[in-house]
Amino acid sequence: MSAKGRKVSGRGETMAANYAFGPLEDDIIIKHRLLTRTTTTRGEPPLKKLQKKFTSFVLEVEKDEDNYGECEKLSRAFLQELSTFEIPLLKSKAVVGANVREKDNFNELKDEINRQILQAQTDIEELKKQLEESKIERKHKEECESIRKLIAMQPPRSETQKIITELEREIGALEAENTASSRMLELRRKQFSLLLHVVEELQTTLEEDQKNLIEEMRIAAEEQKNGLEDVNGGSEAMAVD
Repeated sequence: MSAKGRKVSGRGETMAANYAFGPLEDDIIIKHRLLTRTTTTRGEPPLKKLQKKFTSFVLEVEKDEDNYGECEKLSRAFLQELSTFEIPLLKSKAVVGANVREKDNFNELKDEINRQILQAQTDIEELKKQLEESKIERKHKEECESIRKLIAMQPPRSETQKIITELEREIGALEAENTASSRMLELRRKQFSLLLHVVEELQTTLEEDQKNLIEEMRIAAEEQKNGLEDVNGGSEAMAVD
């Protein structure tokens, strides 16, 4: 089988002997070694050696011969082999106990780590909330600082009140001036209306006077014409005479 493990198709290279077994065969071999306390594939397993020692001792005891010395010798050999077999068992028991304790410690550590992870996640969420609140608070502080700077740039309240009083006085004066101007404007409007009315009346009077004058001049011309005609008629009559 080892030769089969070292054989590679197409190449003359060699491979390790442990590749000769499949996963299932490896599990069977490991299980057999653990049960028989065998650490190598060569040599006789310790359990089998112990079994042989015990079998030899029992067979020797069952003989009817006077063999106390041989039985004692086989008994010592069996007890020695049993002690040799028991030492690895004790070691294995200690290792198992240590592994169990290590596993328990690992489980406790795992639980503690999981608890710390959950606590860290909770702390992270809390810190995120605090960060958002801090951002909002900082924004409010910046806005308040901006407003404070704007307020600081403004003049004092007394000066502002003084300016307001002056402005109110000016506004009152302007309103009074506006009222006076409105009254003056109304008076001028009335005067202008009256002037227009007088002008219209004068114009009407002038037109009537002009018409009367024209009519008088026309009448005077007609009278003068009639007088000339009368004069001319008298002269002709005189000439006829």
